[in-house]
Amino acid sequence: MTITVERMSGADAVKAEDAFALVYAEAFAEPPYNKSEKDVEANFRRFRSQVRKATFRAALARAGDGEPIGMAYGYPLSPATGWWGRLTTPVPDELRREDGHRTFGLIELAVRAPWRRLGVARRLHEAVLADATEERVLLNARPDVEAAQAAYRSWGYRKVGEAHPWDGAALHDVMVLDLPRKTA
Repeated sequence: MTITVERMSGADAVKAEDAFALVYAEAFAEPPYNKSEKDVEANFRRFRSQVRKATFRAALARAGDGEPIGMAYGYPLSPATGWWGRLTTPVPDELRREDGHRTFGLIELAVRAPWRRLGVARRLHEAVLADATEERVLLNARPDVEAAQAAYRSWGYRKVGEAHPWDGAALHDVMVLDLPRKTA
């Protein structure tokens, strides 16, 4: 089975929005997410704003026939990010410090069910972080999604706190992955 993973800028992701939306809608319709069509529409209103960031990075996985099967995207967090403000547990100020270059916020990572457990999520993760200059990656993950939690831990993420990432959201683990230092 051939699976390709394409790295994308924001401009490229705009052209592939339907593919990203298909993956998102299918992957997050499942429990415990139970995302509705309205939720998908709201997410992609945010997506259309996010892709305009010059630092936006994405990756899209496709099966050999071109069918979208997985996606990942995010961007470096600005000094004004609200991400750390959603924590329910206090963390040291040094952990919260952002400068626009320190932390890559992994907004979404999803693989459609028939293509899970084939290494697609890892390939997407690696693609979106290829050539990363940030020190670390930050993501929110539901503690009740054991496969995702296991994958993140195996990739080196550690839990640093808990948060409700948006109003009405379930409690998520806030996880950080320190990236290898680049040498000049």
